[in-house]
Amino acid sequence: MATAVIGIMSMAAALGAPIQAVSADAVTRSADAASAAPGYPWSWPHTGPRLVIEPFRAPAHDYGPGHRGVDITAPIGTAVHAPAAGVVAFQGVVVDRPLLTIDHGSGYVSTFEPVASELSAGATVQAGDVIGMVDIGGHAPRGTMHIGVRVEGVYLNPHPLFGEIPRAILLPCCSD
Repeated sequence: MATAVIGIMSMAAALGAPIQAVSADAVTRSADAASAAPGYPWSWPHTGPRLVIEPFRAPAHDYGPGHRGVDITAPIGTAVHAPAAGVVAFQGVVVDRPLLTIDHGSGYVSTFEPVASELSAGATVQAGDVIGMVDIGGHAPRGTMHIGVRVEGVYLNPHPLFGEIPRAILLPCCSD
């Protein structure tokens, strides 16, 4: 078992992936919040590969470090689709990145960046509607899109909203 854990940690370090312990309670909370979301399960926001470049990392407290969403591969110019019905709450540039925020009701709000859009606040969108295109700017690496989701102002891991719960996968480490 220790060899497998060391192998996973070595592989993650080699890939530049952060190592984070996630409690079973945190996964259950995210899954419970996701299944209560309007329109659950949500549609994936683009048709390309679902490769997560930077996973969700919950902060220890409201102002602590973390990654309050996921960064997924999405080449510049990729069409971005509304994951669930809602109303555009914000569309514009914040600091150096274009972003779009959708209020899905029942306290669920999603944000996509960098996403350039011609929609304006108050526009109604349905699940699957094109809401914009992946652009450049912001903290997410070029060719990726950041997806953040809040429920009543608290960020949660977006994966369970899409019917996907990230799980650890044990891979063979070494041969003797």
